[in-house]
Amino acid sequence: MRVTVDQEKCVGGGQCVLVAPDVFDQRDEDGIVVLLDPDPAADLHEAVAEAALVCPAAAILLEQEQ
Repeated sequence: MRVTVDQEKCVGGGQCVLVAPDVFDQRDEDGIVVLLDPDPAADLHEAVAEAALVCPAAAILLEQEQ
């Protein structure tokens, strides 16, 4: 799985950090998402997929690697 985020879309809701804190964080100054791991381990894929689903701005994009 390859993860990308669109910081321009992010509204700082923080749902991604709550669901997958090993992959996402937020900037201190404005709460915008920070991607910590663009290639998370397989055991994190379910949490990352959930984070993408609950993102209120649809700012998290997932690509399945072949």
